[in-house]
Amino acid sequence: MLHYFLTPLADTFGPLNVFVYITFRAAGAAATAILLTFIVGPPIIEKLRSMNVRQVIRADGPTSHQSKRGTPTMGGLIILVCTVIPTLLWARLDNGYVIVALVAILWMGAIGFVDDYLKIVQGKSRGLVARYKLIGQLTFGVILGYYLWRFPLSLDVPSDAITVPFFQVLVPLTPVFYVLFVALVTTGSSNAVNLTDGLDGLAAGLSVIAAGTFAIFAYVTGRVDTSEYLKIFYLENSGELTIFCASFMGAALGFLWYNAHPAQVFMGDTGSLAIGGALGTVAILLKSEFLLLIVGGVFVAEAGSVILQTGVFKYRKWKYGLDHAREHRLFRMAPLHHHFEQAGWPEPLIVSRFYILGILCALLALATLKIR
Repeated sequence: MLHYFLTPLADTFGPLNVFVYITFRAAGAAATAILLTFIVGPPIIEKLRSMNVRQVIRADGPTSHQSKRGTPTMGGLIILVCTVIPTLLWARLDNGYVIVALVAILWMGAIGFVDDYLKIVQGKSRGLVARYKLIGQLTFGVILGYYLWRFPLSLDVPSDAITVPFFQVLVPLTPVFYVLFVALVTTGSSNAVNLTDGLDGLAAGLSVIAAGTFAIFAYVTGRVDTSEYLKIFYLENSGELTIFCASFMGAALGFLWYNAHPAQVFMGDTGSLAIGGALGTVAILLKSEFLLLIVGGVFVAEAGSVILQTGVFKYRKWKYGLDHAREHRLFRMAPLHHHFEQAGWPEPLIVSRFYILGILCALLALATLKIR
């Protein structure tokens, strides 16, 4: 929005020409998002507390988490507000990439909000029925896949093709498989972040790292010169996604102010599903679907631990019986962060080390820009 108001005045006042540059607007968006969390965060947390919107701790979870009972949740509203508003202020709103990313974070956030509302406010322990939640996620993915196939945002790369990290190779898919693939990526990503959100500051901090990494990819992919130099596919106008990613990164970083151990507020499904949906959508828009597995390596490990734990448990239950399955589990508890808690690691230590792993994953992803 600021771009439209201030850029035309650059002829009169030269310094306003900086609003043309994506790097300046991205920095402005990130700073705005962080500052906005300091403004809207306390009243949102206080409102949640006054409405008694407080976290319910599962009885089968780690015993150390019982002290968290009563902490306000649905704090993901802070992330949504502080991502959307800076994006609207600093990005070009005629850009299809930005619009799709905003729809993604709001759609997935709405699913999470309904789930949290039913679970916390109305007291339904299951929240939104799992199949309805899954239907909502898959519906978005199918609509997104169909839209990108039918109305490509860039003509530089075939809309129904995907790329492979470390190689400048396009893998064409049939329209049906492409739509299903997009639905799988967005749904898997949103659920992976949701599973990771189990320790104070864990999902928020990893989201900062992932969003910052994708901001770099959006910037280089949207420039002719850098994409040609790095031998990556050029996607016209995708550079504006840098603004969205910067806003998203700033919002998650500002939220971490309140969510770091000991947390004053939890993001709830409102935040975790929105974050995962946004990351998956950005990866799809940048033709970096497989790169998401590297950037979000910790998210993948967390989700993978749940899948493996469930699969092994069901197999051993079928093969040897329920008692054997309960006694011989693959992990002490899933997701993975709970396994380390059961091993005696303090919560801040787990979070810090997972941050380090997240940074390593981000560096490996950035290395793909030159290793080809």
